[in-house]
Amino acid sequence: MKRLLSGIKPSGDLNIGGYGGALRQYVKLQHDYESFFFIPDYHAVTVYQDPKELHERTRDVAALYLAAGIDPGRSTIFLQSQVPAHTELGWLLETQAHFGELKRMTQFKEKSEGKDVVSSALFTYPVLMAADVLLYQATHVPVGDDQKQHLELTRDVAERFNKRFGLTFTLPEPIIQDIGSRIMGLDDPGKKMSKSNPNQNSCVLLMDSPDDIRRKFSKAVTDSEGQVRHDWEQKPAVSNLIEIYSVFADEEIAVIERRYEGQGYGVFKKELAEVVIQKLLPIQDKYRQLVDSSELDRILIDGAKRAADVASDTLLAAKKAMGFVTF
Repeated sequence: MKRLLSGIKPSGDLNIGGYGGALRQYVKLQHDYESFFFIPDYHAVTVYQDPKELHERTRDVAALYLAAGIDPGRSTIFLQSQVPAHTELGWLLETQAHFGELKRMTQFKEKSEGKDVVSSALFTYPVLMAADVLLYQATHVPVGDDQKQHLELTRDVAERFNKRFGLTFTLPEPIIQDIGSRIMGLDDPGKKMSKSNPNQNSCVLLMDSPDDIRRKFSKAVTDSEGQVRHDWEQKPAVSNLIEIYSVFADEEIAVIERRYEGQGYGVFKKELAEVVIQKLLPIQDKYRQLVDSSELDRILIDGAKRAADVASDTLLAAKKAMGFVTF
């Protein structure tokens, strides 16, 4: 069976972009792949994290995986930091990655720009990301536009390793969804939706109340045309709202366009808010039941054991291939 790996970093409150670009996709893909869904908590600390917040957000993400519909009986859910093979293979792969490759990583340039102090981990974490994928011999990885470069590095490092030491790693293929992979801000369709935006109305969080969701969508920018039509070049703000509707209603773009033909933006934005609310309410309820529960602990402990069984085999094969003494 094809194998899939992906994860959501616990470095902030999840917004609806995290649902459209990740959670919704995970729930569907778990039926077609042997799936490993992890929480990359090591990646979160490439920049400073308050320890208490990191602890809470890690549990938040794990609980939202389950609340959104990922089945722990079908998929393996675990914390990166609970499987030591991630960092060990990460170090081995750093010996195969080139300084110039890492220097070209777009995310490093963006996150380090204008900062006086940047951790070395921020520079090298794409190699740890490669280890995350290669440890599980993943055949496929769901990626957004901002992660394609990292998956390309993963393939390059794996191919280099295989040529030097013998066939060890599977070369993963990307899964790129057309709709919902990159939800943009409600105030600016040119920028990805983010909680860091100082305009609080730009970002709808997964745990927002119904009233907050209604208020934020009512303030969402549109254009002067008044036509609900999907056209990213001419109508980026409206196209973004249509894609959010498509993700949360699970409907085709053309169906939505026909439904709101001639109705203007007021009705459309009001009903869009209700579609999002109806999808999020049961997720929020289940999240609250799970986040501080012993059931979540049990699932994560079990998932770490299952993940470690697979990861240890790959790590051992890599160490043997490189000539390390193993027993």
